[in-house]
Amino acid sequence: MCNFSWHDYLVIVSVFAAIAGITLIVTEPDVAKDQIEAADRMLMLMTFVYWLVYCAAVLVKPLILPEWEVALLSVKLTGVIAYLLTASCVLSLPLNRVSGSQIEE
Repeated sequence: MCNFSWHDYLVIVSVFAAIAGITLIVTEPDVAKDQIEAADRMLMLMTFVYWLVYCAAVLVKPLILPEWEVALLSVKLTGVIAYLLTASCVLSLPLNRVSGSQIEE
């Protein structure tokens, strides 16, 4: 049995939050008035999906045996790439909104 730290519990809760976010975005009717709102919706969906991939990589990492170096390295690399993609989507949200307001003016 694995010993869970506070970070592991936080990641588990974060998995459920990401699944709830994905569900809310996917089941919401597509009421995008323009391309800016459609891009915002897509960025939010990508943020939740990338975060779910990061959480999966973090939760799977302790389960991989140390002898499986290639699998462990690929899970670590997947986690890093998913984390960076999540950060880039989060940073792109306000930039997308600012660029949309400049186009309208």
